[in-house]
Amino acid sequence: MILDALFFLVQAGLQLFFWAVIIAAIMSMLIGFNVLDTRNRMVWTLADFFARVTEPAIRPVRERLPNFGGIDISPMVVVLLVQACMLLVAAIQNYMILGGVYF
Repeated sequence: MILDALFFLVQAGLQLFFWAVIIAAIMSMLIGFNVLDTRNRMVWTLADFFARVTEPAIRPVRERLPNFGGIDISPMVVVLLVQACMLLVAAIQNYMILGGVYF
């Protein structure tokens, strides 16, 4: 029962981070194309929140990727890494169930 809660929390955290990266990338594009105005306090607060949450994971990926001009694919790479982590957590849970370690 404790492991159920632990695996649920890890998977829920990964899903929340997955959506935070997507929302941050979309907001960044909308701000870049002047669809959203950062002079609006709500837009600025949301953009700042999502940037602060996702930037620690995106920055190292951005530094390692080559320069593609004006295209930033680092959020896509981070989304793929988060998806891989979600699959890894599910596989660990299944192996623990099959191995009899899961109680």
